[in-house]
Amino acid sequence: MLPVMDLSRARAFYEECLGLQPGELRPDGKFVYRVGGSALALFPKPGGTKAEHTAISFQVSHIAASIRELKSRGVVFEDYDFPDFKTIDACLRAGSRESRLVQGHGRQLPLLARGAAAGMRGRSDRRARAA
Repeated sequence: MLPVMDLSRARAFYEECLGLQPGELRPDGKFVYRVGGSALALFPKPGGTKAEHTAISFQVSHIAASIRELKSRGVVFEDYDFPDFKTIDACLRAGSRESRLVQGHGRQLPLLARGAAAGMRGRSDRRARAA
């Protein structure tokens, strides 16, 4: 579950930018997506929260192609240039390749490529797996 300050704004991000298929609004106010074999629930919380940890991540088959596709839909990626932590074209190469995509209200969601993970190849296959 992810707390959000503005549910309609968060839904726009997850559906329009990330390509998740709309789920259902539950009576308790949560909006639930089916993502891979998991559920991702957004729930309104007036103050929101800023987590110090990773709440969810998305696994994709082709990280570079996924980054290009997401950038074309307005997703902003952070780049880092530290001595022990550097990204090249929004990719960190270390064991698994990771890049953090940033939602408009500051939540960081890692995009990971590992083995034959769920892909973001086509419109019908943009449901990345929540980790």
